[in-house]
Amino acid sequence: MSDHRSQLDDRRRLGWLLASTGMLCVSTDSLWVRLSEAQAVDVAFWVAVCALVVYAVFGRFFDSQPMLKSLRHHRAPIVAAGLLAAISQLAFVTAVTQTRVANVVAIVAAVPVMAAGCARLFLDERTTRRVGIAIVLTVVGIAVIVASSLGRPTLRGDLLALIAVASFAANLTIWRRYPDMSRRAALSASAVAVIAVTSFTASPFSLDARAYTAIAAMGLVFNPLGRLAHSSAPRYAPVSEVALFTPIETVAATIWAALFLSEVPRLATVGGAAVVLAGVFYGTVAVTRQSTA
Repeated sequence: MSDHRSQLDDRRRLGWLLASTGMLCVSTDSLWVRLSEAQAVDVAFWVAVCALVVYAVFGRFFDSQPMLKSLRHHRAPIVAAGLLAAISQLAFVTAVTQTRVANVVAIVAAVPVMAAGCARLFLDERTTRRVGIAIVLTVVGIAVIVASSLGRPTLRGDLLALIAVASFAANLTIWRRYPDMSRRAALSASAVAVIAVTSFTASPFSLDARAYTAIAAMGLVFNPLGRLAHSSAPRYAPVSEVALFTPIETVAATIWAALFLSEVPRLATVGGAAVVLAGVFYGTVAVTRQSTA
């Protein structure tokens, strides 16, 4: 019994590692979008093109079965996951260009609540008391950060961020429901969908060196590798716990914005970030003593 519990704990820790690494990588997205100074549609187009290359080269290391076999057995969920990922990516990139970085990444904190709700509704996956308290803590922390800024300078940007977060949370349920589904196939489908949508309005060859450099960093390294890692995390840990690491993006992206974009966080932001980190710590460090949800 103890050996079985130890194996479950090890799998859980691997899920946490993938989730935290993935969100830390993705937390740089808003920085690269801003540094590029390019239109959202151009950034989304090139990041998707670059991501296809990364998925082709590294995606097999994140798959538990051959991609073609997964395509035969998981056609519908791959399409669904790909479309949700595409919507999330497009909405997020556009939101970053239309409102403050702090607003966008603060709204990301809604993911744990939304993901826990989706998992409960579609997977009957119950959230433990500890994780539930941790989710409440993260939401309180983000509420402190965003209380006086939502809707400024544009409500549209905030709403797009909310769409991105809702799509992201729903996708976690699909990743968890189909652990053997090819992550490479679903994320490649997402990239193809983004390219198809943006190709009509993008001007990808009109950018300057600054834009191409920022987009290359985002599209060839941080974004696709982060998405591969995070989408693999639900194989090893419950959705509510994987989602609990999402606020890492909120904290880290706020730091990147302060360091490189001169968007200095207010005292409330620092205090809220501390509460978020406390919630993540509480929900993970001692949770291995509990049975798998």
